[in-house]
Amino acid sequence: MVPARGWPGPGGGQVAHVDPPAMWRATTVQACGLWPFAAGSGAPMTGVPLGQHLQTGATVCGDPISWFTRARYISNPSLFMLGMPGLGKSTLINRMLIGLTATGVTPLVLGDLKPDYADTVRALGGQVISIGRGVGGINVLDPGAMGEAAVRLGGERGRILAAEAHGRVLNMVAALITIVRGRPMDDHEQSVLSACLHHLVDRTERGRAPLLPDLLRVLDEGPDRVRAVTLDRGDIGRYQEAVDPLHRSLLGILDGPLGDTFATETSTRIDPASPAVCVDISRIGEADTQLTAAAMLAAWSDGLGTVAAAHALADAGLAPQRWFFTVLDELWRPLRAASGIVERIDALTRLNRSLGLGDAKITHTLKDAEALGSEADRAKARGFVERAGMVVCAGLPRTEMRELGEIVGMSEREIELVSSWSSPPGWAGTGINEEPPGRGRFLIKVGGRPGIPIKVSITDTERALHDTNTRWTGNELNLTKQGEGPG
Repeated sequence: MVPARGWPGPGGGQVAHVDPPAMWRATTVQACGLWPFAAGSGAPMTGVPLGQHLQTGATVCGDPISWFTRARYISNPSLFMLGMPGLGKSTLINRMLIGLTATGVTPLVLGDLKPDYADTVRALGGQVISIGRGVGGINVLDPGAMGEAAVRLGGERGRILAAEAHGRVLNMVAALITIVRGRPMDDHEQSVLSACLHHLVDRTERGRAPLLPDLLRVLDEGPDRVRAVTLDRGDIGRYQEAVDPLHRSLLGILDGPLGDTFATETSTRIDPASPAVCVDISRIGEADTQLTAAAMLAAWSDGLGTVAAAHALADAGLAPQRWFFTVLDELWRPLRAASGIVERIDALTRLNRSLGLGDAKITHTLKDAEALGSEADRAKARGFVERAGMVVCAGLPRTEMRELGEIVGMSEREIELVSSWSSPPGWAGTGINEEPPGRGRFLIKVGGRPGIPIKVSITDTERALHDTNTRWTGNELNLTKQGEGPG
């Protein structure tokens, strides 16, 4: 018999070792004749291509909208992402934005803080709106696209949409007051505020939106409609006593850090026909927490109102049907701005499924929720994770993973895996671009199913569009030379 490696000696053809056979991957449709010699990895193939399975190398695809509408893997088109800074969270979301845009979905980045998404939106031919002092503002009393759609619809549909627009404006003004005060509004103050807004709409000419100074004038004038809800019983002193705290808070908005941004007309309205939209608030200072939180909430309210208006017009046959995907990054910033803000965020984002809207909420750890002032706020913040159809984890400490495991269900192996990704680079690293071991690695959890670990490798095009370390790039070579020492 011929030996397995060939005959020894000259001309015998003996080889030192046998090369392994090449491995090829194909779908069951393409390679069905090879069964049972093909092995399946079980990786989902519906949605945006995200990366490779860490164990099998198979391509993993997914996004909240595709897994909700097409694959039916999840019952809520939402994603909640947690992970330590610098591990690639926004890189993964950028990939989802690019892939979803190709399928006709409109991404809405409502409050880009760094910015992480503005260049991607520009490359997609989308709309980038800058918000900040001296850059651009948002009129929180402007019903925006919802108001325009209500007028265009008319009749009962228009009346219903106008009522919804009123509720969104009321919710947004109440959120600004909550930020300024550091506590929620009282219930009777919301009634007074609602009456003021109704009065403003009735007396403001069509085509013009009222401003916050107009709201103050209504409180000063005290029309009958407003005085009726204060139970002043004809006593001007009782009326002033009832509205003075609200009056002072509105003055605090106008004359404080929020006035320049929210007391003027909206600089640029969101275009729902744009391929993608990014509201860039990166020019607001890092220490200006009140303005940052207020700008994020205003952008969310305006963006979600635009979505509701687009669907109302589509239902009436006046516009094409569109799906939207919102990105709410750095969620911890508005959460810590003031007590009660969690309730406002919850009110803005709870009904995504009925709105034809997918969303991604991104923060660092669950400790962001635990740092809130009241137990009610902490419970509502944890509800963001509990209601999410997909939970995506980048590197997190072991204690954090155990807490997360109580909410979404984590095996010990999954806890060990994700915890290992939170380690920093080794001390022996000498490359100027040394990466932490967990960068680009994520665990996708859906319900009680086993997690899907993936590795994301970005393309050169994505690398050019998305670099969260741009401030350090220019001095990278100089810093390296300083560390090399003489010789």
